[in-house]
Amino acid sequence: MPQLIASVKGVEVKHVFLHKDRTTLGRKAGNDIVLDTMVVSGNHCAFELVGVADVFLQDLGSTNGTYVNDRMVKERTRLHDGDVIAIGPYRIKYLQASEEPTTAFGGTHMGSIDPPQLQASFSVMNGSSAGLEMPVVKAVTTFGKPNVCVVSVAHRRGGFFVTHLAGSTAPMLNGSTFGADPLQLADADVLELAGTQMRFQLRE
Repeated sequence: MPQLIASVKGVEVKHVFLHKDRTTLGRKAGNDIVLDTMVVSGNHCAFELVGVADVFLQDLGSTNGTYVNDRMVKERTRLHDGDVIAIGPYRIKYLQASEEPTTAFGGTHMGSIDPPQLQASFSVMNGSSAGLEMPVVKAVTTFGKPNVCVVSVAHRRGGFFVTHLAGSTAPMLNGSTFGADPLQLADADVLELAGTQMRFQLRE
């Protein structure tokens, strides 16, 4: 099954299997793939699955354009294995064949990862949700409020990494703001998203 692997600054943020005849991508919530950043148009582009594994990319009149291997595409374009699609800060690698996904979340299929040796979670420290514990069990988990502050926490072989994805308010890690460059999380780190503080926890 064809798949798309989206990353920002080398950190995987979405892993999507193309199982529908038409998969749409954009900033608006009604899209199959939602990338919540202003450089992505509300309805940016679409992926059309023809037959078993042929995929065509169609830009939907986006403001900032859609690029395949650094070339802007305006016409319906067939994708080839290994092509890299650039949309704003996102780099989306197209793979023509893959194994079936093992889990699904919100209609988007996520790729499986090696079982973590440590269990990770966030514990909310303040506000009405103080004491709430949120486990980090997927390859990529997002936290925050759309259009305010959204971060992703990615589990890789080297550990857990946090990245600012979208929103006008910069997140903070241990009192210092950070951006799109991934930062590795350590036990007891404090992540702050628009005033909400969460303590990162690693357990055996």
